[in-house]
Amino acid sequence: MVKEDNSNVLDMFLKIGLDEKTAKNTLANNKVTTNLTAVVHEAAVTDGCDRAVGNLLYTVATKFPANALNHRPTLLQYILSTKIKTPVQLEAAFAFLSATVSENLKVHDFEEACGVGVEVSKDDIERSVNEVFEEKKNNILEQRYRTNVGELFAHVRKKLPWADPKVVKEVIDLELYKLLGERTAADNEKPVKKKKEKPAKTEDKAKAVEETPAPKQSEEELNPYLIFPSPEENYKVHTEVYFSDRPVLRVCNSKELLEKHLKVTGGKVQTRFPPEPNGYLHIGHAKAMFVDFGLAKERGGGCYLRFDDTNPEAEKKEYIDHIKEIVGWMGWEPFKITYTSDYFQDLYELAVELIRRGHAYVDHQTPDEVKEYREKKMNSPWRDRPIEESLRLFDEMKRGMIDEGKATLRMKQDMQNDNVNMYDLIAYRIKARDKWCIYPSYDYAHCIVDSLENITHSLCTLEFETRRASYYWLLDALSLYQPFVWEYSRLNVSNTVMSKRKLNRLVTDKWVDGWDDPRLMTLAGLRRRGVTSTAINAFVRGIGITRSDCSMIQLSRLEYHIREELNKTAARTLVVLNPLKVVITNLEAGLVMDLDAKKWPEAPADDALSFYKVPFSRVVYIDRTDFRLKDSKDYYGLAPGKSVLLRYAYPIKCTDVILADDKETVLEIRAEYDPSKTIKPKGVLHWVAEPSPGADPLKVDVRLFDRLFRSENPAELDDWLGDLNPESKVVIQNAYAVPSVRTAALGDRFQFERLGYFAVDKDSTSEKLVFNRTVTLRDSYAKGGK
Repeated sequence: MVKEDNSNVLDMFLKIGLDEKTAKNTLANNKVTTNLTAVVHEAAVTDGCDRAVGNLLYTVATKFPANALNHRPTLLQYILSTKIKTPVQLEAAFAFLSATVSENLKVHDFEEACGVGVEVSKDDIERSVNEVFEEKKNNILEQRYRTNVGELFAHVRKKLPWADPKVVKEVIDLELYKLLGERTAADNEKPVKKKKEKPAKTEDKAKAVEETPAPKQSEEELNPYLIFPSPEENYKVHTEVYFSDRPVLRVCNSKELLEKHLKVTGGKVQTRFPPEPNGYLHIGHAKAMFVDFGLAKERGGGCYLRFDDTNPEAEKKEYIDHIKEIVGWMGWEPFKITYTSDYFQDLYELAVELIRRGHAYVDHQTPDEVKEYREKKMNSPWRDRPIEESLRLFDEMKRGMIDEGKATLRMKQDMQNDNVNMYDLIAYRIKARDKWCIYPSYDYAHCIVDSLENITHSLCTLEFETRRASYYWLLDALSLYQPFVWEYSRLNVSNTVMSKRKLNRLVTDKWVDGWDDPRLMTLAGLRRRGVTSTAINAFVRGIGITRSDCSMIQLSRLEYHIREELNKTAARTLVVLNPLKVVITNLEAGLVMDLDAKKWPEAPADDALSFYKVPFSRVVYIDRTDFRLKDSKDYYGLAPGKSVLLRYAYPIKCTDVILADDKETVLEIRAEYDPSKTIKPKGVLHWVAEPSPGADPLKVDVRLFDRLFRSENPAELDDWLGDLNPESKVVIQNAYAVPSVRTAALGDRFQFERLGYFAVDKDSTSEKLVFNRTVTLRDSYAKGGK
């Protein structure tokens, strides 16, 4: 397909029935313009068509599943013949084709799934609407114009799935008017919120839980890898590459290439996880690992861990070692560890072949000149130099005879293309090093190494989608095997940044305490914070492998999975962050009772390992926030004259308060305990006691971590560093803990009762333990908190 100028394209879009605003907006989006132009040509309606058909063609251009392109011509024929004529039918077609991407189209099943041949008249719609209104009449009369129209609509759609939604809506609105008449002032008033009913008793709640069946999971939720075709099916067209000066490239492998590939792999899935060793991996890489390693594992194949070491300035052994270690911690085992540099000789020889075939040339433009020429869609002055000259100059580049910055090898692609990633990308730069004086670019090396390693599925995030054309152009130009490429949405988490440039800035400028600072979304930081790899993988699995790239995942969603995991695995213990001394006056001085405390909420009474001992003595410490001088009805802490229960111990009643000279600061509380436990106070407090008379409890340091940034999306701010949360790290020194905590080791995780989940930090010493708060017990942000 030859590229057309904008005025012709706009005219073509108007001819298929798009309004002028939509047509112009489409022209501003290169991807949609390319897709819609291809669809119009494929449907052979360049001279125009009915507006209804044109609107459906536009939907095909914007929503057609990329993994089912081989079925698109068939769908277009159904649209042109008006066998598929409504948006509802078209959406059903997308769903069917996406699910049958790797199969031959079963016409009968397809037509049945899309309602082909089913005619729904207005009479049919009116009849069904009347039936629904008859069924719901009492409710409609009661609710009047507050009736949930969407619910009525759903009932009609259930009866007539292929009815035109616009007509259904019109008929429902008309019937509402017939039944209710004009809106009254009362109809426009806001409804009064009903008071919440009192929560059910524990027994009733338990019964309700037992009787409520768990929601049924879809096949995709149970196995998110079902969307990917098998290696044997990689002979089918799934991508089209458009050019300004030659026919469209319909990407597929020849029978010979595919057979050769399958012979090497044995038909097994082979993927790759290809990080660049220029920083620590973050939670976005956890999703990439889940996709790459997970697909290979699910299909009984293997995943390469391939280091993209094509940028020697940014690479460090520290990063390579970290990546190897963190991949294992995340639960993944590489099929093989490779480096792009392992293939430098192959890449060089293929570059020479690319020049010989007339698809590459040595260029001498400066970076600024390259930028200017690309913006103007102008060819480099050296683009058409003789092949022999480029071969000689490339050899001189390799042997270090040309200075760095004085020459590059560029691919001869398509400078008039709508896709900027086809503007003669650079394949090699001069970077004088020990063995090689030239280094391949990512755009050149990535796809070739995928092919050399016989990767079956090359999976990456959506920002690389526009590079798919260049990827396949190069493999086609060299007659190499072509992996199946598929892009998924990148993982964007709120209240953080995940670009390596910004992370590096935070680390190097010491805004945080290194790459493993627990406030960062690096995997090392999350691990140090106490997050488990299973919680991270559960979070990623819950998000799914989709192409929707418009969502910001709330941090609370990750925290939910962290709590789910730690609630089952973290032992309970008692720690007081801000100790306030309580002297129990009716307990004998010198007496220390060892009481049983539960490590787990449902600890069996006969399982000794599920309990630990806590000393209870005359002097105990509660948290300062759990005491007030003035009591109130909604307060369950300790106050003068009031009783509370010390968890696992006894009720105590405040009998006296010792104040400082300012008559406000509480220095000490006097209390009496109830050894018979006849008092049943509502409030339950955590506490720590002196382990022996006059001896302080175990002292520990506790770090309370919060969200690193105040804004949901700091990356979009010009002054993103100014959005840092000054309270993202609060250090509490000399908190009090029960004696059993003394044996905690690095990485051990606990629930500090009533406080949250905590993990032992690497800064701990034999003299003093340091704990990091992993997550609070509840989401403090859920209802407009912090």
